[in-house]
Amino acid sequence: MYIIEYANILKNKQLTACSLLIDEDRIARIESCFNHYRLMKMNVDPFIMTPTYVLFNSKIPLNESFPELKKYLIEHFLLKGCTTLFTYVDVSYENKLTEKISEMKTALISSPIDFVIAVKIPVRLLTPSLIRSCKKEKIPAIFVELDNQGELEKIPWGWIREALFPYNCPLIPLISFSQKKEARDVLSKWKGIMVKEKIPAIYEEIEEKQPLPVTVLNKVGLFPQKASLMQGAELSYNLYVKGREINNVDEVKLFHYHGDRLVVTVHKGKIVRSGNQVLFKPGFGKNVEVRTPSYFSL
Repeated sequence: MYIIEYANILKNKQLTACSLLIDEDRIARIESCFNHYRLMKMNVDPFIMTPTYVLFNSKIPLNESFPELKKYLIEHFLLKGCTTLFTYVDVSYENKLTEKISEMKTALISSPIDFVIAVKIPVRLLTPSLIRSCKKEKIPAIFVELDNQGELEKIPWGWIREALFPYNCPLIPLISFSQKKEARDVLSKWKGIMVKEKIPAIYEEIEEKQPLPVTVLNKVGLFPQKASLMQGAELSYNLYVKGREINNVDEVKLFHYHGDRLVVTVHKGKIVRSGNQVLFKPGFGKNVEVRTPSYFSL
């Protein structure tokens, strides 16, 4: 056990000073200080501490060579303070679901970061049978590709709601329209149906290569397991050099505009990035199994 003291944790644009008692790769306790503990202490006062990010990316180059995949994961994840990948497999036929999931797990077996696998389906495949198959595989989210409003009205939403219960993995819209007005209309229709039918869902599209916000992380069951610096959570964090120009910013702005200040990334208690050096650990990443989406109430 050891203590991380004088941590300046960023949350909701506010810095909170505290100390963390660490037990192996977990945060055992968080207090204002641990003065009476005779343990090794690490002073992180010169830095801003944030949880590591969960990044949505559906375009991982899995068919490339290992050196190419390694380069991609370093540049797009580890150097940006991301230690968990959220992605999906494209499923066109229900009987291919298990095979596709298995292929993705195999492709990511050497990943240095954790990964979460959802599925993407055409709206015609949104059936109680498909949902039951997803529940069996513990799929934390189903991306539904929408290409017209009319198809949404044909779906037996009552049966869908019953099939989702009690696992309740959220449905997430994917819009294939190029016209913004049509996309807005479909999303409006989508939200109206989801609210009326009480379907667990995300109401907007999730942006590619962006850190997932806490609201989405909670819906898919990753918070506070991931992207969290709470008591009992895994020890995964970033350290940014403090400076006046990064006062009153949130984690997303740090990710986009202050990557040059990111100096340390720790994943499950292990340093994976120090300065410009990345410690690439093949196979250190694991498939994250979500027990219950939306379990943690915000």
